[in-house]
Amino acid sequence: MTDELAITGIECYAYHGVFEFERREGQIFVIDLVLAVDTAPAAASDDLRDTVDYGSLVAKVKASVERDPVDLIETLAQRIADVCLLERRVEWVRVTVHKPDAPIDATFSDVALTIRRQNS
Repeated sequence: MTDELAITGIECYAYHGVFEFERREGQIFVIDLVLAVDTAPAAASDDLRDTVDYGSLVAKVKASVERDPVDLIETLAQRIADVCLLERRVEWVRVTVHKPDAPIDATFSDVALTIRRQNS
């Protein structure tokens, strides 16, 4: 059985982007996660050790976003997925990286990339 645990709106300030001013000034990135986890063991035991500690996971994801700038949100999304898949209880993860202040010369609400990765 696979359930879905969603954690949305994780705000991070980082220096990713292709342009020099993005690397210099930084901007907000917002991360959404959906994790496939069998929650039945935790429901039965009521023990945090039987599920994903999402507080700890969010701290790891935030740290991974806020380190080592990259050019592309595709690279950043993969990095985040890799962090999530290190959790042994996560079967697959869907990561959305929002870049609401992307350097686009038009009025827009958001730029977002969603990827789905799974443990082999």
